[in-house]
Amino acid sequence: MPMRPEERPLPGKAAAGAGQDRGRLATAALIGALLVSACAELNGPRAPAPAPVVNPAAASSIVLGDYVQLLQRLLQAPPAEQAEIVAAAQREYDSAPTPSRELKLALILGTPGHPAADLPRAQGLLRELMANPEMLLPGERALAFLELSQIDDHLTLETENRTLQADAARADKERVANANHRLQTEMDENARLRKELEEARAKLDAIANIERSLNERKPANAGHQP
Repeated sequence: MPMRPEERPLPGKAAAGAGQDRGRLATAALIGALLVSACAELNGPRAPAPAPVVNPAAASSIVLGDYVQLLQRLLQAPPAEQAEIVAAAQREYDSAPTPSRELKLALILGTPGHPAADLPRAQGLLRELMANPEMLLPGERALAFLELSQIDDHLTLETENRTLQADAARADKERVANANHRLQTEMDENARLRKELEEARAKLDAIANIERSLNERKPANAGHQP
């Protein structure tokens, strides 16, 4: 059925209606964006990504490998490089005395075969570490325990060896002193006997002189009769 003229929309009103529709759409879009932003603020910031999981066994294996390579390089290096390795480990420990750096320095000082080896100091560092073993990785704790045990045994043997040497030297000294005392006693006894012998000889000589003098006088007295 054809629309009557009075029922047809005017061109101006149609344009105005279209504009109003576009305005309502823009307003709805803005409100939606504000709602999304408000929801994001209410929910708070996103949680940080979880930290990567560290395998203690794998970390210990890597660290122990580094220690072994360092000690191998220390023993195979010339003296100048050995001194530099020791100095570098000391500088690292002085700048930041972490448990790992303390263990590294202790292992270097506790390894014989280079001029800077210092077993008593290494022993002290390792005892400090074993007082708080939880600060080390499991592999580092095991290595520190084994190294400390070896150093303790080595120093104990050295102490016992020095004691035995001192005892042997003292015993030798006592034997020499006793031998010298006996020798001096025998020499003094010989000197006393020699003196007594000389005195006895002197007495015998005196008696012999007296007898000779008496014998010389007898013929002269025998010719005179009373």
